[in-house]
Amino acid sequence: MGKPTGFTEWGRVHAPKRDKQERLGDYREFTLPLAAEEAKRQAGRCMDCGVPFCHQGCPLGNLIPDFNEAVYRGRWREAYELLSRTNGFPEMTGRLCPAPCEAACVLAIDRDPVTIEQMEKEISERAFAEGWVKPRPPQQRTGRTVGVVGSGPAGLAAAAQLNAAGHTVTVYERDAHVGGLLRYGIPDFKLEKSVVDRRIALMEAEGVVFRTGVDVGGSVSFRELRGRHDALLLAMGARRARELEVEGRELSGVVQAMEYLEHQNRLVGGHGEAQARLDASGRNVVILGGGDTGSDCLGTALRQGAKSVRQVELFPAPPVIRSAENPWPRWPVVFRTSSSQEEGGERAFAMMTKRLEGTEGKLERLHAVKVEVQRSVGGGARLVEVPGSETTLEVDLLILAMGFTGPETTGLEELGVAISPRGTVQVDSRFATSAEGVYGAGDASRGASLIVWALSDGREAAKSIDAYLSGGVSVLPTRGADSPF
Repeated sequence: MGKPTGFTEWGRVHAPKRDKQERLGDYREFTLPLAAEEAKRQAGRCMDCGVPFCHQGCPLGNLIPDFNEAVYRGRWREAYELLSRTNGFPEMTGRLCPAPCEAACVLAIDRDPVTIEQMEKEISERAFAEGWVKPRPPQQRTGRTVGVVGSGPAGLAAAAQLNAAGHTVTVYERDAHVGGLLRYGIPDFKLEKSVVDRRIALMEAEGVVFRTGVDVGGSVSFRELRGRHDALLLAMGARRARELEVEGRELSGVVQAMEYLEHQNRLVGGHGEAQARLDASGRNVVILGGGDTGSDCLGTALRQGAKSVRQVELFPAPPVIRSAENPWPRWPVVFRTSSSQEEGGERAFAMMTKRLEGTEGKLERLHAVKVEVQRSVGGGARLVEVPGSETTLEVDLLILAMGFTGPETTGLEELGVAISPRGTVQVDSRFATSAEGVYGAGDASRGASLIVWALSDGREAAKSIDAYLSGGVSVLPTRGADSPF
């Protein structure tokens, strides 16, 4: 597990970033690779901690101490083989995962955790550069077919595993290009789409079939698709956005975050048309929502040349360090600054939007009030308005990045698929829905969550589908298990 005393000798070193002004001039990825010797030192910080809580923190069960040990010893190919046993898309998680494994690292109790997310990227990019990542089609086919609705992380993970088990897999995507959230929801400055294309090409070489431009539930019914295949996986994501229900919502200049991000990603990819209403150039931009999506909108608006950008959060700013109610190894609820927030813009906390105002149908002002958390004797908490704290923001582009409420489920009733009280596809512990041979995974069943959970759900759903198709026993691995896949 690295060097036994490494964590006492070397501090955590983050991957270098391109200069802020330089990266604001394009949409290329902002991070740079670690130097080889620094990568070795970072891997060497991994502790011989007895109980690796990082395994518990990682939804995929990645063999983190093992691949860090291999990197520290200079055995990069072994590191890739260890990593790819549990994670079929390490080049994605190495760029996009918020690293709950690092939050659960034993070293994180009182100091900076071991580098894990960046190490996944270093290992996977080294593997691609060295030619170690090759198509591995199954040696024989089972004769059974599976349809996967959605080509986001969950759908891709499931498709890769089911194909490895020998089933013939067809992935159906509504858009013109494969990737789902990876292609259209994540800005290129976090994930260049050549990385997605590289993985899709490998999957196609392994036998996975992709059908784009297929609107399942629209031009093709779910019932019809179920009839084509021996099993069906619903992995459509959770695209229904949370709405802002205030006076003036109908004004021109109010847009949903995903529409805004998708538009820019299409432009960068060369397969979209510019729309002035989704261009922040020269405009006063306000983003409602302080999460990853809001941050992605911030970075995009800065690159588009916004006059000003302000990111507004409903809740108060979190503490700089963990509170007593938020002990390790829980996810640390602390103040963070994203790469986009480093680049510019302002942040405001504890502010509730009350109404929007404009003239001739165009947004001009946002009226808000400060709020504070008020706790009851029983421990409950609610937001209350602060008297006399009303404020007005000048804005002509308001981006709603307040989260998502669930998947688009129109048409699923014809399959007899039950919908949960939260509006998601209801599944059991095996990811099976109430309809025979139909399964759900990722955000479609979990609700909007992390890429690493989508990948984990996709792999686990694939295992259940494989067992269903093969009579009860799956050849696919359990979470975190040693496997040739």
